[in-house]
Amino acid sequence: MKRTNYAGRTSEEQIGQEVVVKGWVAKRRNLGGLIFIDLWDREGIVQLVFNEEEDQASFEVANQARNQYILEARGLVRARAEVNPDIATGKIEIEVKEAKILAKSQTPPFEVQDDVDASEDLRLKYRYVDLRRPKMMNYLKLRSKVTSIVHNYFDNNDFLDVETPELTRSTPEGARDYIVPSRVYPGHFYALPQSPQLFKQLLMAAGVDKYYQIAKCFRDEDLRGDRQPEFTQIDTEMSFAEPEEIQAMAEGLIKRVMKEAVGVDVPTPFPRMEWQEAMDKYGSDKPDTRFDMLIQDVSDLVKDSSFKVFSATVADGNFVRAIVVPGGADKYSRKDITKKEDYIKRYGAKGLAWVKVTEEGYNGPVAKFLNDDANALNERLSAKVGDLVLFVAGSFHVVCDSLGYLRESIAKELDLIDENKFNYLWVINWPMFEYDEGFGKWIAAHHPFTMLNEDDLKYLEEGEDPHQAHAQSYDIVLNGNEIGGGSIRIHDPEVQEKVFKALGYTKEAAQARFGFLIKALENGMPPEGGMAFGLDRWVMLLAHADSIRDVIAFPKNSKAVEPLTAAPGTVDDEQLEVLHLNVEEAPKEAE
Repeated sequence: MKRTNYAGRTSEEQIGQEVVVKGWVAKRRNLGGLIFIDLWDREGIVQLVFNEEEDQASFEVANQARNQYILEARGLVRARAEVNPDIATGKIEIEVKEAKILAKSQTPPFEVQDDVDASEDLRLKYRYVDLRRPKMMNYLKLRSKVTSIVHNYFDNNDFLDVETPELTRSTPEGARDYIVPSRVYPGHFYALPQSPQLFKQLLMAAGVDKYYQIAKCFRDEDLRGDRQPEFTQIDTEMSFAEPEEIQAMAEGLIKRVMKEAVGVDVPTPFPRMEWQEAMDKYGSDKPDTRFDMLIQDVSDLVKDSSFKVFSATVADGNFVRAIVVPGGADKYSRKDITKKEDYIKRYGAKGLAWVKVTEEGYNGPVAKFLNDDANALNERLSAKVGDLVLFVAGSFHVVCDSLGYLRESIAKELDLIDENKFNYLWVINWPMFEYDEGFGKWIAAHHPFTMLNEDDLKYLEEGEDPHQAHAQSYDIVLNGNEIGGGSIRIHDPEVQEKVFKALGYTKEAAQARFGFLIKALENGMPPEGGMAFGLDRWVMLLAHADSIRDVIAFPKNSKAVEPLTAAPGTVDDEQLEVLHLNVEEAPKEAE
C-alpha cells in the first residue's frame, strides 16, 4: 500500500475519503469486538478503528499488534463520535479496511511519552526510541525550520555558502584541539576545527566578500548543560563591513527566525550594552535583562565602616557591592543564606554579608556595623522594609561572579523571570585580553585575530600595557545566554604580529602556528569582520529545552560519551600500527 498522507496530518477535509497511513503503535485499546489504535508518525497521532464484524482480517492484525509495532492501514476517514481536543486529529478517525504489520518491536526500554521517567543515559542509549517522543520530534523539526530560514536568509542577501576543511592544522584558540593522526606522515596530526575562523578570513582574502556556513566545530573541553564536544555554528563573514552592518545583518536573521519559527515578533535594533556596564550591573558578560535586582556598588559608603572586612577591602583598592532581594527577609533563613555563601566561595568570595531591613533598622550578623550607614545604604540600594540585602567584598571578578550567580539563582527561586520573554541585546566594547586562571596566562577574550579599537592600538607599543586595550568585538545575548559573537578582524600584518607578541608568542612561534594567515595578511586582506551563532544553544532557548542535548539528534552525555554506539571506543592493534601509535596504558572503557 502506498502511503497517502502522514497520520498526524489526516484532517476533517478528508472525511469520506480513503487514506493509507503508516507508523508506530503509540497506544492500543481492546474493547472486545472493537480495537482502537493510536498510530503515530512524526506529524502526530491518528486513531484507527478496527471492527471485528466489519473486517475480520484487519481486526486480527490489530489483535496481534503491540506497542511500537509498525503498521500500515487503509481505511475511510470519518468523524469521531467524541472529539479529543488534545490532538490535532481529534475530530476524526480512520475506519480500517485493510492492515498489515510491517515490523515488530520488543517492549520499549521506557514509555514513549513526553513525561518519561527514565535516566538520560538510558534515553541516549536508545535514542531512536527517545526521538519518537512528541517533544523530541518537535525539537528536531524546530531545528530543521531554523536552518532552512538561515539558508534562505543568507542566500537572499548575497552570501555564498562555502564549506571549510574539517581536517586542518592545530591552531589552538583557547580550548584543546581534537587531533587526528596521519597514516601517510607518521608523527604528524590533523586537528578538527574549533571554528572555521581562519578559513573564513582567508575566504575574504580570496574576494568571496560575503560568506556563511552551517559548520561543525570541535572542542575538547569540560562539559556542562549547554556544551558538547562537537557543536554547530551559523558562521558568517563580510568584507568592508563596520560592526553596525554586521549586527544589523544578524538582527535581520534573528527577526526572521523568531517570526517564522516560533511566531514571535522581536523589535529591532536590539539594545547595546557596554561590557563594563554588563559586569557592573549584572555581574555577567551575558546579562539576563528579564528581571531587575541589579548589582550596586557601595564601596564609597562603607570605606570608613567599623566592619573591617568592608573598609579593608576598599582600602586595598577592591569593591563592596550588593543586591537587594525584594521581600526576601521572610523568604530566606540564615540556613538558606549560609548555603548561598558556601556556593560563592568557588568564585573566590571569602563570605556573604547580609542584613534584613526592618522598621527598627537592620537585622542580621553584620547589622551592628552597618546601622549607622543604613539610611545612606537604603537610599543607594532603594531597599525597603522586608527586603534582604546581600553584600560581597573582594576583587572585581569575585564580586561580579558571586553577585551575578546570586542574582540569577534567587530570581529563579522566587519566580521573578518571565519565561515567555525573549530579551536580545548586544554586549559591546569587550576587553581585548583576559587572564585565564586555568591556563595561568593572558588569552584573547574572543580570539587573537580580533581588531582593537583604533584609540587602543597605542597599548600594543613597547612600554605600554596591552591588557588595557578594548576590541571591536560584540556578543549577542538572549535571556542570559550568549548565543553568538563576533568582531572586526585584524587585516594589518603589523598589528597581528603585535597581538601575537602580547599573547606571549615569539615571532618564530607565531610563524610556526599561523604562518599561512600572516602570509595572507601580507597579500591583500580587506578590512572585514563577522560573527557566529551557536545553533544548538539558540534552538535550545527557542524550544525552552533543558539542555542542548535535547536539540541534537545524537549527542554526547555529560562525560563526552555517546551511549548509543559507546563512543569513544578502542581500536584494533593493527589500526594503531599503521598509524605508528602505541597505547602505553590499558584503556578503560568509556562510562
